[in-house]
Amino acid sequence: MSIKLITFDLDDTLWDTAPVIVSAEAVLRTWLAEHAPKLGAIPVEHLFAIRTRLVDADPSYRHRISALRRRVLFHALHEAGYAQAEAEDLAERSFEVFLEARHQVQLFADVLPTLEVLSRHYTLGVVTNGNADVRRLGLMDFFAFALCAEDLGIGKPDPRPFQEALRLGKAQAGMAVHIGDHPGDDIAGAQQAGLRAIWYNPQGKAWDHSHQPDAEIASLRELPELLRTF
Repeated sequence: MSIKLITFDLDDTLWDTAPVIVSAEAVLRTWLAEHAPKLGAIPVEHLFAIRTRLVDADPSYRHRISALRRRVLFHALHEAGYAQAEAEDLAERSFEVFLEARHQVQLFADVLPTLEVLSRHYTLGVVTNGNADVRRLGLMDFFAFALCAEDLGIGKPDPRPFQEALRLGKAQAGMAVHIGDHPGDDIAGAQQAGLRAIWYNPQGKAWDHSHQPDAEIASLRELPELLRTF
């Protein structure tokens, strides 16, 4: 059965995520220092404690990372002395500042050439647990759909995001492949839904899990030739 649908993870598959988040956090703190001085130099540990409290009370926040960050910011601001309405406004505005900075990604060099080649022959989609939006990144022309855990209310490795991708991509599981960097979320998750899964491993890490990927690549440029062998 030939491949019809290819789905991609985003963070650490199309770009390096860590430096983007570090930069976005710095931008957020600078904005808060100017616009919410009551907050002061709030310790990361305090924010993490708020986060833990919220997730314990509502586990669905694990798959709603944008909503969670907004609520963490609101609680921190409210506890710092801002009235509820003002804390909500500051939380929303500061989150948008963070989100804008979070989208200042540097695509891996092989992303655009690979997407251009693959989009001529396959239906492409996105399945992500993160809150990056390919529309904001100007990449949506390559993709037929983009599925985010926040919108679905469930994230990888649950098979349901992949099953929804199959529905939107009008493909049977045997005609679909997922590419991602995470052994659990991407590889195990896709395989549980019946898709084949390609492990993106540019750093040459050792695979130390009981399940095996269907293939491994160190560069996205390997994909067109590899997919022809499936």
